[in-house]
Amino acid sequence: MAGKDVAVKKYVVRLSAEEREQLQTLTRKGKSPANRLLKARILLKADISDAGEGWSDSRIIEAFETSASMVYRVRKQLVEEGCAAVLSRKQRATPSVARIFDGEKEAKLIALACSKPPKGRVRWTLRLLENKVVELGIVERASDSTIGRTLKKTRSSRIAASTGSFRRRPTVLS
Repeated sequence: MAGKDVAVKKYVVRLSAEEREQLQTLTRKGKSPANRLLKARILLKADISDAGEGWSDSRIIEAFETSASMVYRVRKQLVEEGCAAVLSRKQRATPSVARIFDGEKEAKLIALACSKPPKGRVRWTLRLLENKVVELGIVERASDSTIGRTLKKTRSSRIAASTGSFRRRPTVLS
């Protein structure tokens, strides 16, 4: 069993029969994202239990054309967090960009958009709303596209009414 040579490693992969079956099913289907399949294959080859193959890291790296750090991270995550954590993506704690309009500011924007437009204008434009929310101190800065996305989410917006999605067609009785 030359393939079962185990160097002294901090994170040793020992899969239970249940975990092994789950990983084998995942790789057999082949319908998962490539990164998830790669991680599953790494775990199956690195497994040193009786049912495992116990490949060395260098052999895994060569076979799957991956990096040593990838193999190390997969081993570490399995030992520290479990098999499910290795196969799933970690959710972000906070969004990459903070929301400009929270509920209160959004309500003020909607109220402004439903109010009378400035003198000399027939209706509010996104640019006018953009300038007015900054002028009134509702937000520090906002783009017209942000204003448009925020208003599009509401049923009371003038944008939603113009799409025709909320109009009823008269029924014709014969």
